[in-house]
Amino acid sequence: MSNGSSLNEFLLLAFADTRELQLLHFSLFLGIYLAALLGNGLIITAVACDHRLHTPMYFFLLNLSVLDLGTISTTVPKSMANSLWDTRAISYSGCAAQVFLFVFLFGGEFSLLTVMAYDRFVAICRPLHYGTIMGTRACVRMAAAAWASGFLYGLLHTANTFSIPLCQGNTVDQFFCEIPHILKLSCSDSYLSEVGLMVFSVCLVFGCFVFIVLSYVQIFTAVLRIPSQQGRHKAFSMCIPHLTVVSLFVSTDLFAYGKPPSISSPAVDLVVAVLYAVVPPTVNPLIYSMRNKDGHAPCLLCGRRPTSMHDKWCQPKGARH
Repeated sequence: MSNGSSLNEFLLLAFADTRELQLLHFSLFLGIYLAALLGNGLIITAVACDHRLHTPMYFFLLNLSVLDLGTISTTVPKSMANSLWDTRAISYSGCAAQVFLFVFLFGGEFSLLTVMAYDRFVAICRPLHYGTIMGTRACVRMAAAAWASGFLYGLLHTANTFSIPLCQGNTVDQFFCEIPHILKLSCSDSYLSEVGLMVFSVCLVFGCFVFIVLSYVQIFTAVLRIPSQQGRHKAFSMCIPHLTVVSLFVSTDLFAYGKPPSISSPAVDLVVAVLYAVVPPTVNPLIYSMRNKDGHAPCLLCGRRPTSMHDKWCQPKGARH
């Protein structure tokens, strides 16, 4: 096969060879997927239906939940179907669509997390101007910019990746179509343009990360100046969920793409891919719901206001307030 046009399908990495382990993988991924659907679905429903949650912070959280649902729905269902039907195949167009959607939603999520850092910065450091700066129109534009940047990011990577001649077979050593593993199938030196685009992307991601760090430096500086301990506690509670999600997002990505080649192997790459592609969309709703201490808003998981009995109500779901 001389180039990508001669490929009809790719072969993904299987989690297991025996039928029992394949069914176990299907069951585990099904449980994780349903948990992600439930958690993100509850947040989307609560924010959309409760007028008390029609604020910039929860508007961006709704967008984050939609992106999380899209991200996990891009990779996990296909992997479950392959294990259930004992196959490894994914069509060429299906692989291209998976790459586009994953990069689009992943890039859009990081852009949105950057916007959410700005929202927290304005809320704490510019509280008197918050209503003016974070108006409805401004929030919609920021969210649209995050989605548009992710769309452009995914389009560029997908078009560039699948324009590269592939002459090293059609086996992708990952449970979904991941760009680095597709590049391993390319002909010698034909992947340099994609490498250049990835370096440019890393620079953009680093710029967003620096913006988030600088925002939180100013946020924590402002919080420490608050004379009231209750005020400082409330301000920290507003920031901790977002900061936790950003830390999880960045740490898993950094380990996935920055780990030394000496520890790279199909098994390690598989585990790392699960950590950064499956775990964050599942635990993000729990992070925001467990840390929700806004006395004017209900819990995003159980729908009740935080009270002295709230810990008992949420205990079966593992949430603490």
